[in-house]
Amino acid sequence: MKILVIQNRMGIGDTVIFLPYIKALSIKFNSPISLLVKESSKADQLLFQTNYIDKILLLERDKKMNDKHNGFLGSLNIIKDIKKYNFDKIIIFNSSFRFYLIAKFSNIPQIFQYPLFQKNQQHITDTPKKFMKDKFSLDINDDPEIQINDELISQSSKKFQIKKDEVNILLGIGGSGPTKRIPAKTFIKVIKMILKKKKCKFFLATGKDNDEQLILNEILKSEYKNLCIPLDNLSIKETLPVISNCNLSICNDSSFSHLSAALGVKTITLMA
Repeated sequence: MKILVIQNRMGIGDTVIFLPYIKALSIKFNSPISLLVKESSKADQLLFQTNYIDKILLLERDKKMNDKHNGFLGSLNIIKDIKKYNFDKIIIFNSSFRFYLIAKFSNIPQIFQYPLFQKNQQHITDTPKKFMKDKFSLDINDDPEIQINDELISQSSKKFQIKKDEVNILLGIGGSGPTKRIPAKTFIKVIKMILKKKKCKFFLATGKDNDEQLILNEILKSEYKNLCIPLDNLSIKETLPVISNCNLSICNDSSFSHLSAALGVKTITLMA
């Protein structure tokens, strides 16, 4: 059986939040699930080794009017891209009439979707929970799961000289906006307090945004710089095995808190 799920929220955290629903569908129908997602979801980098995921189709659509999947011609392109896979079912985690028509014209026999034209005030977890219960009689209470194989984790451990006699800690210092970012001085205080108790190494996860880089550079200029390894030049795909090697994750309310938790790392989220 071939099943396509459309989850068109834009963020990495959004993608991770929906994984329990996708995994439950895979188990129910005894089939890996293909995804149609936005490129900004980074699903192709997150889920390349997750066994309940099949194909990942990228929705090439943003504010630029010339993107492949924008507008009427873009809808035709999506239909063309979907049709070649001959999906048996499609599950649409939104209320878009556009996606309903795309599913219809893609000749997918079974279509399951949120109620049409009810986009406003849809809760990110309550709405899919109700949808899964109403449509598939599934109660979803599991945590998200991202899978990375032991070989990649071992290779990462060697590359970054990760030692078992140290406590390896991910510091998710980046954030998608200024309201979610914790100041560098707070993270420096956290490092100082932990080092009083344990021998540690800290992995600094952040993006390339100017404000994020300021936080990173302030930490790297502190007295603890030799214990800190920046990860900002790595892709998400390259970062996941590093996170998997960590014993603990302390993060802003950002994608890295979602990723570390989904990799099974004990995670503390700091709220600004």
